[in-house]
Amino acid sequence: MGFSTDAIHAGNAPEPRTGAVSVPIFQTSTYAQPELGKSSGFEYARTHNPTRFALEENIAVLEKGVKGYAFSSGMAAISAILSLVKQGEHVVASHNMYGGTYRLFEYVLKNYGLTFTYGDTSDTASVERALTPQTRLLFVETPTNPMMVLSDLKALGELCRSRGVWLAVDNTFMTPYYQRPLELGAHLVTHSTTKYLNGHSDMIGGLVVTSEKDLAEKLGFIQNAVGAVPGPMDCFLALRGIKTLAVRMDRHSLNGARVADFLKSHPKVKKLYYPGLSDHPQHDLARRQMSGFGGMMAIDTGSLEAGRTLLNRVRLFTLAESLGGVESLISHPASMTHALVPREERIKWGFTDGLVRLSVGIEDVEDLVADLDQALSGV
Repeated sequence: MGFSTDAIHAGNAPEPRTGAVSVPIFQTSTYAQPELGKSSGFEYARTHNPTRFALEENIAVLEKGVKGYAFSSGMAAISAILSLVKQGEHVVASHNMYGGTYRLFEYVLKNYGLTFTYGDTSDTASVERALTPQTRLLFVETPTNPMMVLSDLKALGELCRSRGVWLAVDNTFMTPYYQRPLELGAHLVTHSTTKYLNGHSDMIGGLVVTSEKDLAEKLGFIQNAVGAVPGPMDCFLALRGIKTLAVRMDRHSLNGARVADFLKSHPKVKKLYYPGLSDHPQHDLARRQMSGFGGMMAIDTGSLEAGRTLLNRVRLFTLAESLGGVESLISHPASMTHALVPREERIKWGFTDGLVRLSVGIEDVEDLVADLDQALSGV
């Protein structure tokens, strides 16, 4: 089936009792058993919920995996992946990934005996040098948040499989519509459902999909044991959002390209980070492993003061954390999403105090350009 057909129909079969074409919200904590020692197949909602199962089946089909698991947030999903790693084992990760992931790794999981190396995962040879006999997992964002750096998933998949290392990819920015890491060799793919998959900024959730049956069994056990599962209403909202994912992503990408074209030659913009531009250093890689470029980008305004002026002057772009909704958002990563990343580390990556991240929505693009134009005029 085509992507849009799967997005609408996978996991979304009509409800058998009534024929309801929309998956019902099974708002229950427990299920009646027919008699002692016999189960209906549904026992307790942390373990079993039909609305959640529908979402998990849907994302597994879209990512071309064997099994999907839903979690209460994107960070809960990443925590589940890291629960596969044991005390004393080593993780290599992208060095300019989302600040919340860095916070989890550095300030929580290090306390439990995991060790981490942060490197330039866009350089496969550098990744290979970072691997040790204790390395169990390579965790990659591509594009990274917020610097939009890409990693070659096919090359990393081949490297990891040759070394017995799991490759996990955060695919939140691209979604399975534009990028499918499992087909390129990854073992695990994760999403913040909150973002593009839901697309309407009205729920929190996370997903993990795997291509490996043994990892699927382990993740299912972790999901049930830890219990960080989403409620049925959030699963329903994510399912509803995914049905329009293809048409939304097409519009995000069209608008993103138009906004990037405006920003790339603006005198107040010192640097633009967007893989869809032909002069992006990894544009050829983007074209090989992605089928579109999406609506995420970042600009360097030159200073914290310039960034502050831009952020305070926008009227249509909303100053807020998060991304991937139908509405355009703008943020200052250094003081918001990446506040716990040490400044000296950020600066080494080119992640300056004047960096501003844009999540380009699906409004009329002329209005978005006009808003940025008037805001930049005051910088």
